[in-house]
Amino acid sequence: MSTQTFLLPDVGEGLTEAEIVSWRVAPGDTVAVNDVLVEIETAKSLVELPSPFAGVVGDLLADEGATVNVGAAIITIAGADAAAPPATAGQSEHGEPHEPDGGGSVLVGYGSAGHVQSRRRKPAERPVRASVGVVAKPPIRKLARDLGVDLADVTPSGAAGEVTRDDVMKHASQASVFRNIQTPEWGAVREETIPVPATDAAASVPATPEPQAPAADDREESIPVRGVRKATASAMTSSAYSAPHVSVWVDVDASRTMELVKRLKTSPDFADVKVSPLLIMARAVIWAVRRTPMVNAAWVDGEDGASIRVRHYVNLGIAAATPRGLLVPNIKDAQDLNTRELARALEKLTLTARDGKTSPADQQGGTITITNIGVFGVDAGTPIINPGEVGIIALGAIRQKPWVVDGEIRPRWVTTVSGSFDHRVVDGDGISRFVADVASVLEEPALLLD
Repeated sequence: MSTQTFLLPDVGEGLTEAEIVSWRVAPGDTVAVNDVLVEIETAKSLVELPSPFAGVVGDLLADEGATVNVGAAIITIAGADAAAPPATAGQSEHGEPHEPDGGGSVLVGYGSAGHVQSRRRKPAERPVRASVGVVAKPPIRKLARDLGVDLADVTPSGAAGEVTRDDVMKHASQASVFRNIQTPEWGAVREETIPVPATDAAASVPATPEPQAPAADDREESIPVRGVRKATASAMTSSAYSAPHVSVWVDVDASRTMELVKRLKTSPDFADVKVSPLLIMARAVIWAVRRTPMVNAAWVDGEDGASIRVRHYVNLGIAAATPRGLLVPNIKDAQDLNTRELARALEKLTLTARDGKTSPADQQGGTITITNIGVFGVDAGTPIINPGEVGIIALGAIRQKPWVVDGEIRPRWVTTVSGSFDHRVVDGDGISRFVADVASVLEEPALLLD
């Protein structure tokens, strides 16, 4: 009986490592070709890996939560039948990994990196995979892990028996003890619920326990830096220390933008798509880029010296806070979309990011970015430029404030437009002109008609 070894593949993102998120199989399970074996998380996406072999699962060679290199052995499958693909450059005919000869394409089951040492768990240490077969999206599985919830114990309420976020939170709230768990969405430390011991009914005064200092483990938490957080930290550090940032901001009377949003929401042409001030902000940025192309450029260091690459198209990035962390997917060729098409693209981008399904391709090739900090109640900020770009512009909270109109103080919808720019590429006049143009459109959306 032959045994095949499955190596962590290069999933085509140019990355060298990934985290084991959750095993979908357990030792002794029978699998067919293309059955999902494991869910992994890279710095860019969550990926389900299908089995290239058919047979019986042997050993799981990497723990959930472990970070392993591309090319490392992660699982063995015994008794592979004829449906399994033949051995190739990444493994021997007996399923044992060896170094590929030369550079060729990286295929499923083997990668360009050499074999790295993996911790093999003893059978007694391997947790019971009771949640195998539970229907839940990757962000919901991550939330369950963060809260210490076994999905197999959760009663699903979603379509086709899918476990939803509300199902996980409801199950977690019924647990007897919560110990300083930080949830991905709220970022707040939960209170600890301590069961009250039963007292003697005959006692006239219940005993008062002596206050005790919390254990050290309950007061601090160590979070490994990996996945999206690791990639974000690296990118932001590189950007902050390579591009000289300059930030500007301006207050804006956005009352006419709010009126336009209200009209679009009631328009039959926009009945099936979400409309928000971010849509007008996106149109404003695209319009302003046409007038100041340098904010849509890139600084390029080459062997013959530096150059500035001006892009005559707009791949509009939208900074999105997701359960996996900060992602910046972008809308390709946004300058070619009308308002309805742009609204639909923004809605699709947001929903895809929230579901944890943003692909690596959607995060590459951005030219300028919008961050909507107003949804968090923040007025303004000095964001860090997304690597490979020259500018990032922020839309602050839109609030009713007193505003002087024709010499009179009136309540108006007011917001702040702020942004950061690479001063190597854009001078102060260009930066100011661009931000002023964006503000002008928010004050008078009719400018978009030109």
